[in-house]
Amino acid sequence: MGTLINIVTVLVGGSLGLLFGSRLPERVRQTVVAGLGLFTAAIGLRMFLKTEHAIVVLASLLVGGLLGEWWRIEDGLRNLGAVLERRLAGGGGMKDNENRTERSSNFVRGFLTASLVFCVGPMTILGSLEDGLTGNYQTLAIKSVLDGFAALAFSSMLGVGVLFSVLVIGVYQGGLTLLAAQAQSLITTPMQVEMTAAGGVILVGIAFSSLLEIKPIRVGNFLPSLIVAPVLVAILNALGILSKV
Repeated sequence: MGTLINIVTVLVGGSLGLLFGSRLPERVRQTVVAGLGLFTAAIGLRMFLKTEHAIVVLASLLVGGLLGEWWRIEDGLRNLGAVLERRLAGGGGMKDNENRTERSSNFVRGFLTASLVFCVGPMTILGSLEDGLTGNYQTLAIKSVLDGFAALAFSSMLGVGVLFSVLVIGVYQGGLTLLAAQAQSLITTPMQVEMTAAGGVILVGIAFSSLLEIKPIRVGNFLPSLIVAPVLVAILNALGILSKV
């Protein structure tokens, strides 16, 4: 459901961008993004407050953050975008047929830029896992609104190629959601609760870092926490410690 909403908002936002160009003032865009940032932080806080064992969330964030820094996940997500752009948009010949290829190049740039922005990031992974495991698509709904505004801006500059990024959203984000749904039978309710709480803290980080721009945070490096939290719950349950925490 979350991926379908995302596809619709990108199509609507992209179409509006093609029709009305860049008439939406920057001031209005900034205010809307700030509102989304505050709302995202509030949703993240509400998700965290569902925890039954705050110490588990803290431990999973610390361990997950250390793993993320070790594996340099945030850098990897950024480099992935750069590599894909170079591979798909680069190396396009001499300047012989510049006029003929300009529109085609714009289409590729629009498709590429939008696909990368919409699919490479912590919110995509967090939202897809949450949607697949619990059926809660709140995070993807927030991401969808953001993507809709981004599509409006991109299509006004780069054209119709932006609309075709929905194919990548459908395959990549939908695929992540389906994979998470397959793992649902392995995740117990207590595991889901603590994983959701850890995801809530990550959402607050996204709000502070990317949307409200209060402080730069390498949020992507905390993504392993989403795996560490349920594993930690399983270990503590097996040792009979969780009930005493």
